[in-house]
Amino acid sequence: MIRHIVLIRFRADMTEAAIAAIFDDLHRIKQVLPGVLAITAGRSESPEAIERGYMHGFVADFADWATLAAYQAHPDHKRVGAALVAGAVGGIEGILVFDLPVSDA
Repeated sequence: MIRHIVLIRFRADMTEAAIAAIFDDLHRIKQVLPGVLAITAGRSESPEAIERGYMHGFVADFADWATLAAYQAHPDHKRVGAALVAGAVGGIEGILVFDLPVSDA
């Protein structure tokens, strides 16, 4: 399994409702793309408070690298990605992506 972790520093003018709409659009990808195991998105509630401005994010679990590649090429992902970049501080500079292979062991 591949765990796709994305953290976003949204611009101050992005409302929680606008961010929720982007995440709702993201969740719909699970229904149209086989091999997407789970998508979880939201605002940090960390008691450590060391988010460094990355207050929102999501985790998407993919069956394998091929599914992640299909997700990246999918037009729905491209639309959601464009909305994330448009809403992030500094565009792509306000987004962190980390892909982690996860074993069953």
